[in-house]
Amino acid sequence: MLKTITKLIAVAVLFTGGLFGTAQALPANMVVTGSTNPPIGHYEFCKIYASECTSNGKDGGPMVLTREGWQKILEINYDVNQAITPMTDMEIHGVEEKWSYPETVGDCEDYVLLKRRKLIENGFSASDLLITVVLQPNGDGHAVLTVRTDRGDFILDNMRNKVLLWSDTEYTYLKRQSTEHSGRWVKLQDGRTVAVGSVRTQ
Repeated sequence: MLKTITKLIAVAVLFTGGLFGTAQALPANMVVTGSTNPPIGHYEFCKIYASECTSNGKDGGPMVLTREGWQKILEINYDVNQAITPMTDMEIHGVEEKWSYPETVGDCEDYVLLKRRKLIENGFSASDLLITVVLQPNGDGHAVLTVRTDRGDFILDNMRNKVLLWSDTEYTYLKRQSTEHSGRWVKLQDGRTVAVGSVRTQ
């Protein structure tokens, strides 16, 4: 019951303008500045799941976010976070970096892959579901899922059940999948030049 009430409140807040009642210091949608190399983990993932790293066609712009769509985003983010126990790739696979679909345990990028697949199964476009590499305040690399909408870019994160606008998180955004091709990556505008730790960028 508490889970259902929380979701309904979140839906109501979004669609009564609660998330957008004040001016945003940053744009609602991230700014792309050019192409870049994919993370090594995603490059290796694409060798195995080639069908998931193909062209998405011409970019038609962000999806129109409906009440039903927002509800599904909240539901899938919560359900995957509850179903998967966090473990590092070294603990799971014995290697530093391996992107894969989790069953019961997973690293941050594994959560992202599963959430992305479940949203696609529910009718979301791959061009609006973008794996994103960020830097945490402590300097560690991290992967999240960006859901691109006409109300802004929202972040699905295994570290929290709340879905936030990208500009409301504590992360530094480095790069993400291209909207036009799921196997290609683009740089994101950010004033800080940093090196990524646990999620390799090259």
